[in-house]
Amino acid sequence: MKKFYPFLFLTLLVAGCSKDFLKRYDKRIIGSWDLADVDSRGIGGDTERLGFRDGRFVFSDEGRLSYTDPETGAVYTGSWDINRINAGDGEVLRVLDIHVTNFDTQESKSELFEEMQFTGTDRFKAYITSGLHTYVFKFKRR
Repeated sequence: MKKFYPFLFLTLLVAGCSKDFLKRYDKRIIGSWDLADVDSRGIGGDTERLGFRDGRFVFSDEGRLSYTDPETGAVYTGSWDINRINAGDGEVLRVLDIHVTNFDTQESKSELFEEMQFTGTDRFKAYITSGLHTYVFKFKRR
């Protein structure tokens, strides 16, 4: 009977945990996300030059994307894509590429995040390295 309790505990623990980490990145990203923070690490770096510093992103199936700029309320539509890159030594990086356009003003924004990592079911980070600094974009599911 004592051997049954650890098995029961382990079964309940596994059944209660999210299986989201087992999904592919292109399935996990589907939904509405807020860009919660952009951090600049290293020497130099100005977040004012970035195309995206905040706002809401809605990632849809088949690579469709909607972005809402919180300062102007402007809505941009476009596309997204996640690619796997073998970085060597068995390390695999996921690259997030986004392109959006506001068709009222014809303004376009795009970004190529050199790496992205889910840090939980409702959070992920995306990175851009430029010279001696790295920008860290922190997204939170809405």
